[in-house]
Amino acid sequence: MHSDSDTRNGGAGLTLDEATPATTDRGDLALVLSGGGARGAYQAGVLRGLARRFPDLRFPILTGVSAGAINIALLARHRGTPVEAADALAKLWSDLSPERVFDVDVRGLLGNMGRWGLQLAGGGMRASRVRGLVDTDPLWELLRGALDCSEGEMTGIEHNLRRGTLRAVALSTTSYTTGQSIIWVQGRGIDTWERPQRRSVNTRLGVEHVMASAALPLFFPAVRIGTHWYGDGGVRLTAPLSPALHLGAHKILAVSTRYERTFAEADVPEVSGYPPPAQVLGLLYNAIFLDLIDQDAIRMARINRLLRTLPPEHRDGMRPVELLVLRPSRDLGTLAGAYEPRLPRPFRLLTRGLGTRETESPDMLSMIMFQSDYMQRLIELGEEDTERRGDELAAFLESNGE
Repeated sequence: MHSDSDTRNGGAGLTLDEATPATTDRGDLALVLSGGGARGAYQAGVLRGLARRFPDLRFPILTGVSAGAINIALLARHRGTPVEAADALAKLWSDLSPERVFDVDVRGLLGNMGRWGLQLAGGGMRASRVRGLVDTDPLWELLRGALDCSEGEMTGIEHNLRRGTLRAVALSTTSYTTGQSIIWVQGRGIDTWERPQRRSVNTRLGVEHVMASAALPLFFPAVRIGTHWYGDGGVRLTAPLSPALHLGAHKILAVSTRYERTFAEADVPEVSGYPPPAQVLGLLYNAIFLDLIDQDAIRMARINRLLRTLPPEHRDGMRPVELLVLRPSRDLGTLAGAYEPRLPRPFRLLTRGLGTRETESPDMLSMIMFQSDYMQRLIELGEEDTERRGDELAAFLESNGE
């Protein structure tokens, strides 16, 4: 989030995992879900834990990016209670397997790799053009059914907007055609916004917006919407909290899939010798999907402190905004290593070829390992972490600004 204009539409937040005292400004509660590929199962566990502890809790504003966009879409279109929606979300993730996300056939994987090689050797000849390492047709089919789409549109979102349980939904994508961050928004009485290299677009959300937001760079193919091609929304979204702020959030609950290492943990080498591609890709994916929400939260904390030193009439239309960030209590990359031997053989050979066995924390693997046993463990961890911070969550959610 940039402090110049975004804060006029949403203010600032607080320190990384601490809720600030309630503000005197009332407004909507927002749920913000970050990216992380297969790590989205952790968010499903958090949401099921929230629903069980706070069965009447609803989020009028929902925003997400990448895997978080899948979870947001499933919540936004669900017509049942929060508990039913959270249970359905957890079931979808626990039933996942690699072949339900992408084609794991060895011929398809080798064919894509071969076409990439031909493209490199042929100087980018269009005849050998490949759009992604894997074919995501299975995920398209899965989401069409799970999102209950009618002619591509998630009709449940409009239903929830009409009955008043939802105010706005925003899914972030990156336009590979123009290089901009595009936030697709559906809601009631929503004004669009523009900032340098990012803007919002009012639309009726469909499965193509979800698939575009979740299109992991290089691994998943980009998605065509209109005349432009779009990929993972985390690539250019430098302010992941800003969509919620623009949509009027006065209080934000954000769920990250990044484990916060201690300084001692961060100083321990993860690889020995020259880093393999998996290590480099893991660092890149962390920078794109997981690190920015922490930076945004720090900026919000600083602006909050500044605003609270000023009387309301001198805040130039800005306001403090409460924020609470939930995150895993364990390193999900390290956890993924224990489940790697159970991957389908062709995909396991591919990931090992990239060096996932040469790093202590295979973060890249944790983002693409849609393995049911790993998914179930992440869901359980999300529920455990929510229960562990239950009292803190209750204080945050029940604060009324007085």
